[in-house]
Amino acid sequence: MKDSFLIGEVSKLFQLDIRTLRYYDKIHLFKPKYVDEHNGYRYYTIDQFEQLNTILYLKSLHVPLKDIKEFLENRDVDNILFLLEKQKIETEKRLYEISQVQRKIDKRIEQIKDATHQDVLYRIREHELPERVVVYLKQNIYMKNDFEMLIRVLENNANMKSAVFLGKVGFSIAADNLKKRMFNEYNSIFIIVDAESYRYSEARTLSKGIYLSIRFEGTHEDASPYYDQLIDYIEKNQYEIVDDAIEITLIDYGFTNDKSKFVTEIQIPITKSLTL
Repeated sequence: MKDSFLIGEVSKLFQLDIRTLRYYDKIHLFKPKYVDEHNGYRYYTIDQFEQLNTILYLKSLHVPLKDIKEFLENRDVDNILFLLEKQKIETEKRLYEISQVQRKIDKRIEQIKDATHQDVLYRIREHELPERVVVYLKQNIYMKNDFEMLIRVLENNANMKSAVFLGKVGFSIAADNLKKRMFNEYNSIFIIVDAESYRYSEARTLSKGIYLSIRFEGTHEDASPYYDQLIDYIEKNQYEIVDDAIEITLIDYGFTNDKSKFVTEIQIPITKSLTL
């Protein structure tokens, strides 16, 4: 039986790309036993196969190559135990991160399906909403403002990465302005976040309670007529506005280029008037 093998033969034996073997040689992780000085051919020997098996095994566990190299230079039972225990911790972290991503994906799928329900559009609804955690930027905002720039500022202030993935983006209108039917000025921009996976000292909550809401196809620029409908409904039914209105983007450019499919929802917290 032959005891030396060319790089192509080792590649086939281990089902490994030749470029990978060359890279391992380059970084001094797994070098050929010798190189023919005349033709430059790399030769590996059978006694090196165990080392390559070890590399591939540890690599399959996602151990970084630099850690594998360090272990091979200092092979010892204690060292392999330390390496595996360290990798176990890293794997547990990745599993947690993956579970968080999966949960966020499930929630986003649920949100998008809910936002596209045609039977809810243009209907005024009274319903109870749970407490929601938001990070927000408190400032006067007008329609002429660059909303995307404000979102970037909010993300940076709150050390966030992706508002599209983390939660719904919204604006608020002061309760006093609602009562005066002044709908062209917001007093904050916010992002609803996952309270379990996101911590931020300046986060606040949107209170649990009864909200009057309407959902429509369009963006913030199209919202005024729907505020009027809600205020009319509030006055007719003798309700009281108990806090700022919130206006949430459900479907926008983050999900589609078709403006006709944009969906926005207005929510106003209410209570029955005490003057009845």
